[in-house]
Amino acid sequence: MSRRAAAARPFLIAGLALAPLFYLVVFVQLFARAGFDLHRHAISSLSLGQAGWVQVTSFIVTGVLGVLLAIGLRRSWRGGRGGVAAPVLITLYGVGIILAGLFPPDPALGFPPGAPDSLPATMSQSAQLHSVGFFTAFTALTVACFVGARRFFGDRRPGWGWYAVASGLIAPALVAVGSSGLAPSPGVCFALAGLVGFGWMSVVAGRLLADLTAPHPLGRIGP
Repeated sequence: MSRRAAAARPFLIAGLALAPLFYLVVFVQLFARAGFDLHRHAISSLSLGQAGWVQVTSFIVTGVLGVLLAIGLRRSWRGGRGGVAAPVLITLYGVGIILAGLFPPDPALGFPPGAPDSLPATMSQSAQLHSVGFFTAFTALTVACFVGARRFFGDRRPGWGWYAVASGLIAPALVAVGSSGLAPSPGVCFALAGLVGFGWMSVVAGRLLADLTAPHPLGRIGP
């Protein structure tokens, strides 16, 4: 293993853990948080209430893992297509997720228990910053998918290129459907959007880790 590959390895491991860790915490809370219904409530709502610190911590850790992944990508893809843009975009994703964690949304739709059954007429400053954080994160992640696609197509890895394109199209489409007010289960749409986008980062990190010792690495990690 080259020196550059060894330097990238711990940061790629952080990226590999990003999606599984985030959704493991969510899965546990689906059963542990009374009144939470994924069909009605976005995952962000888990940041509210006495146990909200669990989801807040999860958001912050996920954002930090995203920033670490960006460092791994920078060390892996230095000097090639996306070698600067992809790490910058993934860093923006991480910062956006941290911001969304630090500023929770407003109580609504009966969660946490005792909250109004409807959406608030106006958004608090915290909810506004939460929305800015997620908009930043998902926008940056979407663009990063297409930057990654260009990299993979250039490396003659069309399967990985099309996977990146599909992720970059499906994740924002699910967010749009969930936000439209027409979806019967908006929370599920948002959760699936995150699974697609977050999952893409973890899968790519895993592929790059596997290729560190391969004869022809996906990321063409140099000496």
